Amino acid sequence: MKRTLPKILAVLGPTSSGKSDLAVFLAEKFDGEVVSADSRQVYRGLDIATGKITAEEMRGIPHHLLDVADPKDRHTVSHFKRDAEFVIDDILSRGKLPIICGGTMQFVNAVTENFITPETLPDEKLRGELYAKSNDELFAELQTLDPRRAEKIDRNNPRRLVRAIEIARALGSVPKIPDLPKKYDTLKIAIQTDKEILRERIGRRLDARLKLGMIAEAEKLHASGISFERMRELGLEYRYLADLFEGRISGEKMKEKIFFKDWQYAKRQITWLKRDPEIRWFPLSDQTKIVALSENFLTS
Repeated sequence: MKRTLPKILAVLGPTSSGKSDLAVFLAEKFDGEVVSADSRQVYRGLDIATGKITAEEMRGIPHHLLDVADPKDRHTVSHFKRDAEFVIDDILSRGKLPIICGGTMQFVNAVTENFITPETLPDEKLRGELYAKSNDELFAELQTLDPRRAEKIDRNNPRRLVRAIEIARALGSVPKIPDLPKKYDTLKIAIQTDKEILRERIGRRLDARLKLGMIAEAEKLHASGISFERMRELGLEYRYLADLFEGRISGEKMKEKIFFKDWQYAKRQITWLKRDPEIRWFPLSDQTKIVALSENFLTS
C-alpha cells in the first residue's frame, strides 16, 4: 500500500513577485502557518534590506524561521532543513497547514525533495583567499576540482562557488546527493510575473527600502560587530553597502549595483523554478484558481 504523505503548500517566485502576500492569503483561507525559506531572513537584524515581512503584513498569521540566527554565524541548508522539518511537523501535529514561502530554492528543495547536503567545517583561511578571487577564477577552480558540481552551480554567486570549492577540497568532490523518499506531499505554486513589471517592482522596492532606512540599518549591523567581509558574504545589498561604507563606491553607484544584482537574481530564480515540472504557475491576480487548486489538492 502506498504511503500517504502529509500535505503542505509551497509558495514560490522571484524576488518582489508578491510571495509573502500570497502565502498569508492562503494561510487565512486554509488555517495555515508560514515557514520562511529565505537564506538571509533567518538572521536577526537583516530586516529592511532583505524585505522581511512586517508584523502588520503578517495579519496575525504565525511565521516561522525568521530571526532565528545570529548574522555572525552561518545558517546552512542543513540547519534550515533540520529546523524546517521540526516546525512543519509541529504545525501538522496541531492540525494546521504548513506553507513554505521563499525564494531560496536550495532551502525549499532541501525540505520538499528531502535533499541532504554534505557537512564540512568552514575553513576561514581558505575562504579569505577564495573571496579575493573573481567569480570566473572561482568557477575555473571548481571546474578543475569537481566538473560535475560546476555544471549545476550558479557561476555568478561567489558564496556558493566558495562553499563548493571548500567542500571539494575537504572531501575530494562535492558528494552526489542520495535519492531519499520525500517526507511531504507538496503542492508548489509559483507567481508568474511579466518581466518588465517585475523589473519595475524591484526598482520601486529598492526605493522604498532606502527610504525606510536600509543604509542606517546596515551601519547598525556593522557597529554590532558584523565585519565588512561578513557583509559581503551575506550577498546582494550587503555586498554593496559594505563597499559604500568603505568608500569604494558612491551612494548612487551602490543603488545602481543593487538594482542590477537584484534583477539578475530574480532572473536566475525564474530559470531555476522553470526547471521543476511540478510547479504550477499563476499570475498573482488569479487567486480564485490558486484557491481552487489548493483546495482540490488538500482534499484529494
